[in-house]
Amino acid sequence: MSSRENILAKIKAIPREDSPLPEIPSFEFPMDHKAAFILSIQANKGEVITESELKDFIAINRFEKILNLAKGMESLSTQPLPSDAHELNELEVAIIQGEFGVAENGAIWLTDENLGLRALPFITEHLVIVLEEKALVSNMHEAYQRIGAQHSGFGLFIAGPSKTADIEQSLVIGAHGAKSLRVVLK
Repeated sequence: MSSRENILAKIKAIPREDSPLPEIPSFEFPMDHKAAFILSIQANKGEVITESELKDFIAINRFEKILNLAKGMESLSTQPLPSDAHELNELEVAIIQGEFGVAENGAIWLTDENLGLRALPFITEHLVIVLEEKALVSNMHEAYQRIGAQHSGFGLFIAGPSKTADIEQSLVIGAHGAKSLRVVLK
């Protein structure tokens, strides 16, 4: 018997007692979900805006390369979704639909169905996520319960624009992705 087999045999011989899983307490967020979500997004250097404020943002900045994948805002798009993510390299604004948002930390769940291309929220200069107000959950416990029921091959939480404080201990926004995050709550 090899050393490895000997060690594994000894581990398997250790008696184990079955123990029940711990009870997960309810972590209901004390604030109104919408108000808490807005505060969390702002704390993450993002902004919650209306649809008309989004249109003003686009018009004032004269953005020309806009890709929209959100429902009901098709008129804002100036280009279709390409088949190759390399064609997104000069994208100014990406507008995507969020699955749900988390009140306690401002995280928004996105899946392949929302993104079109996985690089989209990272390669765009400005990211806009459209989110239904009724799709807000209280905390990450509720969020993970919702995710558990989904059948997506890819998903991620986004809670603000790209930021890092590694560069000479100064906060830098947009170092590794979008320079801004705007959320349109409907």
